[in-house]
Amino acid sequence: MVKQLRQGRLARLAGAASLLLTLAACRQDMHDQPKYRGFRGSTFFADGAGARPLVNNTVARGHLNDDVLLETGKQGADDTTVFPFPVTDQVMARGQERFNIYCSPCHGQTGNGDGMIVRRGYRRPPNYNEERLRTAPIGHIYDVITNGFGAMPDYQTQIPVKDRWAIVAYVKALQLASYAPIEDVPAADRGKLDETRTAAGATREAETERK
Repeated sequence: MVKQLRQGRLARLAGAASLLLTLAACRQDMHDQPKYRGFRGSTFFADGAGARPLVNNTVARGHLNDDVLLETGKQGADDTTVFPFPVTDQVMARGQERFNIYCSPCHGQTGNGDGMIVRRGYRRPPNYNEERLRTAPIGHIYDVITNGFGAMPDYQTQIPVKDRWAIVAYVKALQLASYAPIEDVPAADRGKLDETRTAAGATREAETERK
């Protein structure tokens, strides 16, 4: 009998201890800790703002951006006429891939401004083969991709810097392809032009029939 009473007391003491520990854990100190949330006011700082300005000359890691030509497409105040790195076959292939992903929905795969969403009613962009764009410096094209122009939004968030330059290289190739004389095409590759024209014509006919 005595043993059972002792066991009962111990059980009650253990239960009470567990309850006390549980209640102690329910304190709101961590939840309500003093801190500042973004853009909330503060009475501690003289300017009344909780968010503090960056220290002068602070540079985020990986964003030194000390190559002005690469980052801005400018030489001084003017749009550059030279690429910041060599344009290789790999760069052109990358430019074509990125162009078809980000640019062709509006500009079309040939740069004529007849992309799919334009056919659905979106504002038509200019044709790359217009003289003012064919003669525009490459820095201008890079700047438009980076900062947008007119109805075109900027793509600096979606497209990394080097990919923008790769797209610029491909755009210049599209412009050259539209005006280059046949004599500039290697004889071994001239047959491919006829194949491309035939395929493009078949595609247009199929789209017309669907309409």
